[in-house]
Amino acid sequence: MDNGVKQGCLFEEDFLVRTLGPIANSPDVALTELVANAWDAGASEVNIELPSDLEEKLLVRDDGTGMTEQMFRDKWMRLGYDRVRHQGSQAEFPPERRHLARPAYGRNGVGRHGMLCFAPEYEVRTRRDGEETKLQIVTTSGANPFEIADAKTRKAAGHGTTLSCRVTRNLPSAPRTREILAARFLHDPQFRVSVNGQFIPLAEHKGLVSEAEIIYSDGFKAQAFFVDSTKSSRRTQYQGVAFWVGNRLVGEPGWAAGGTIFLDGRTRIAKRYTVVVKTDDLFEDVLPDWTGFRRTERVKALMSEVSKYVRKIFLQLSEERMYETKASVYREHAEELSSLSSLGRRDLQDFVDQVTQSNPTISFESLSASVAAAISLERMKGGAQLLERLTSLSDEDVLGLDRLLSEWSVRDALIVLDEIDRRLTVCSAIETLSADPKADELHSLHPLIVECRWLFGPEFDSPEFVSNITLNSALHELFGKKALNGEVENGRKRPDILVLPERSLSGTATEQIDEVSGMPVISQVLLIELKRGGAEINRDNVNQASNYVEDLLRSGLIDGQPTFRAFVIGHSYSPKIELSRRIGERGNVQVVTYSQLVRLANKRLFRLKEKLSERYAEASSAALLDRVIAEPFQATLDGTVA
Repeated sequence: MDNGVKQGCLFEEDFLVRTLGPIANSPDVALTELVANAWDAGASEVNIELPSDLEEKLLVRDDGTGMTEQMFRDKWMRLGYDRVRHQGSQAEFPPERRHLARPAYGRNGVGRHGMLCFAPEYEVRTRRDGEETKLQIVTTSGANPFEIADAKTRKAAGHGTTLSCRVTRNLPSAPRTREILAARFLHDPQFRVSVNGQFIPLAEHKGLVSEAEIIYSDGFKAQAFFVDSTKSSRRTQYQGVAFWVGNRLVGEPGWAAGGTIFLDGRTRIAKRYTVVVKTDDLFEDVLPDWTGFRRTERVKALMSEVSKYVRKIFLQLSEERMYETKASVYREHAEELSSLSSLGRRDLQDFVDQVTQSNPTISFESLSASVAAAISLERMKGGAQLLERLTSLSDEDVLGLDRLLSEWSVRDALIVLDEIDRRLTVCSAIETLSADPKADELHSLHPLIVECRWLFGPEFDSPEFVSNITLNSALHELFGKKALNGEVENGRKRPDILVLPERSLSGTATEQIDEVSGMPVISQVLLIELKRGGAEINRDNVNQASNYVEDLLRSGLIDGQPTFRAFVIGHSYSPKIELSRRIGERGNVQVVTYSQLVRLANKRLFRLKEKLSERYAEASSAALLDRVIAEPFQATLDGTVA
């Protein structure tokens, strides 16, 4: 019946429990989310008290920022609270820890409902700005799924939040909770979680795979702990290497640090491990804001030793898995393998061993695709025109690609695969660093870009492009007054780099012999101007690059009539600028982003990856292939092997 009165939606009393999924039904997930809330509130300690039986009290106490009553009503009582929109993506710290920084876990405001996993109502005590607020939260039916049943505020010092309830369902296990929380938050020594008064030291962690002493730089020592964080927790904020100096986290954990890439963080196996490296010898080598290390010889030595340790453990972890993967791939291709000669099978075995050793994380599908391509190559041995010839083919030249591959041997393929692996690693590093505003283009991005001219097109993928004395002299004479002195380490070894305010500039060139004089003159010039990570390219940047080309064209300092290609590279560009600009008949300025370069590079390598697989992996016994070939097999109607 319509009486003209509008009515909003109504909620059942158990609406939240039924719709929140694991947060309201799994004790492990609920407690992890509540601790993550404390992390986001800048807490340094979280104490959890779990009962041994139903109808007893559960308590979660932290020393984070806390909330005023108004803050609680605005945040806690808002369904679907968007933390990033209202508070940003970083954790909020209390006054005495405001110098710290950590990314927040919270995104959609559901973790705060974790207490509903254990009871239909709970109590919140929270302190901030000289007051303490005590609130009773209950689930209800009707217009609201939950509400404040009671609220009292009094004056009180300090900060922090305490949640408590009397458990009526989903009784949690203290040992399991302790293991899970230790796994998820182990990367930061300044965030300590205890369960019933106990916490798990790193050396006693259930997922500890390896513990080792690392000696670096004239006898300095560090302790390394290699932990499988998925032993207890399916989701962690970080994977990678976490460096602790004096029991404080330096920067953020990751699979690259200090210019060293420890592992490809995109792989499945890399996403389950955390490596903690503890030392008390590097205080003088840490940046003042603790966001990273200085580029000292001692830090470089540590990074080198950590890289060796990480790769050693990953090889060990992958050995058994890779043996089974290779055996399965050989069985899948048993019929084709049996048709190869003894020498051909030996070459293919060497090929697979090399591929799997280069990357111990290869999947069955990728290895199978590589073996299929290698078998085809082995059947059509020929000459060795490698990656340069491949990248010179257009995307549409499929016949040219097939004709080129038919000339390759397995050994040729190994050379190409190594080069592809190196280039993909560079692309991954550029993609990661270019979006980071803290990334230093001079020391991080410039070495990657300048040494990888193939990113700008096949025409630049040549050893003929070298640092040219005449060109470098012209660059320094024309623009040297604007350069920042002392910014390049070992500057005499890198005369091709000019460090300018907010950017860096470098130039390389090719030469040819002048037909009249018989002397070498410059024929092509490649100028690269890099912006810092996360920086936008604006109109001034394009004008500056145009001025560089015009000044060089008119300077009279360069012999010959070279063409100039200048690239201005940044994280993004203003929509108001020209993306390409001609400078006379011999100059061109082009605006590109780091991501465009990476996408273009991957596109150029796509057909090769399609033939020989994208990534590769670890080693195994030479006898394995022979044993698999010796196994009986039977072809099915669809051509596969039974």
